[in-house]
Amino acid sequence: MHSNSNQNKSSHWPTTALQVLESAANIIAEKLNHQDVYTNPQSTKDFLTYKLGGYEREVFGVMMLNSQHQLIEFRELFFGTIDAASVYPREVVKAVLEVNAAAVIFSHNHPSGESEPSEADKRITQKLKDALGLIDVRVLDHIIVGKSPVSLAERGLI
Repeated sequence: MHSNSNQNKSSHWPTTALQVLESAANIIAEKLNHQDVYTNPQSTKDFLTYKLGGYEREVFGVMMLNSQHQLIEFRELFFGTIDAASVYPREVVKAVLEVNAAAVIFSHNHPSGESEPSEADKRITQKLKDALGLIDVRVLDHIIVGKSPVSLAERGLI
């Protein structure tokens, strides 16, 4: 019976690298969500690096926030290849309305590790900002996760 107890305990521990990263992201979210932390680009970069940094293909996610900029939900919406993911504004708007978010932070990873925003990244950010502006949802940032995460807001591109 004692060995079963240990076995059950160990099943609660993360076993893969992705599970470890997911656990770290959950700890950051739990610790920081009680404050207005998602207006702090460094906290947001840390959270998103743990969420998206381990993927081998491009993933586009949306942090949906309430009016106090606390996280309602982080949702991975689009999955792509090693260097691209198609993003559909209609699906983003639907997800945002579903949870009644007041603001969002977009994110996606560059599996290559190169975090510089492409022209396509800038265009889709503006397109999404325009679409969400019609329903009074603020776009606070778009973080690109790579070796060193880049905030489009810090670059003056939002």
